[in-house]
Amino acid sequence: MTRVLVVDDEPQLLRALRINLVARHYEVATAPDGGAALRQAAEFHPDLVLLDLGLPDLDGLDVIHGLRGWTSVPIIVLTGRYAHQDKIEALDAGADDYVTKPFNIEELLARIRAVTRRAGLHEEELAKIQIGDHTVDLTAKTISGDVRLTPTEWGILEILLRNPGKLVSQRHLLSEVWGSSHVKETHYLRQYMAQLRKKLERDPAHPAHLITESGMGYRFKP
Repeated sequence: MTRVLVVDDEPQLLRALRINLVARHYEVATAPDGGAALRQAAEFHPDLVLLDLGLPDLDGLDVIHGLRGWTSVPIIVLTGRYAHQDKIEALDAGADDYVTKPFNIEELLARIRAVTRRAGLHEEELAKIQIGDHTVDLTAKTISGDVRLTPTEWGILEILLRNPGKLVSQRHLLSEVWGSSHVKETHYLRQYMAQLRKKLERDPAHPAHLITESGMGYRFKP
């Protein structure tokens, strides 16, 4: 049974999330503030954390940093903050995704399924990832239809495909592929993503799999 830790200072939301998650066979623990969240995480060992950014004692970013000091458990941020920068900071701190309040429970459940599935990816799945009419094999570094990618294109694609459904920030991609000195060179990503879509998407102008979230980053949608 998947264990979920829900962290929020709104009692009604905590109760609603607990009811919805338990009804879908998740094991749920809750915490009303950041200090309790860090203690619960150490004791409960969750498979996933749902974390509100606006907590009464610690900022949600501090909680993310605290968790990332010892665990790679997936974190989905629940935020009422609408500014892109807040969400980008959460992603760069180590969050896996975010959902903006008020949110639809089905959207949240879909994000939960996506991040928990990533944790269980097996090598055989990495060898048969479908994008449009093409099958990508990350283990052998091949693509059906004799599609050829440059090393940089492979670098970007592999990060996205190994994180299906996850919003990967521009900063993370730039740092991983080009190095930390290039984290502001977002035009690099736009150019290479356009090339990847031309090679892999059925309709590059309306991509179904390699998705841009404006000002935030990119997401591979299986």
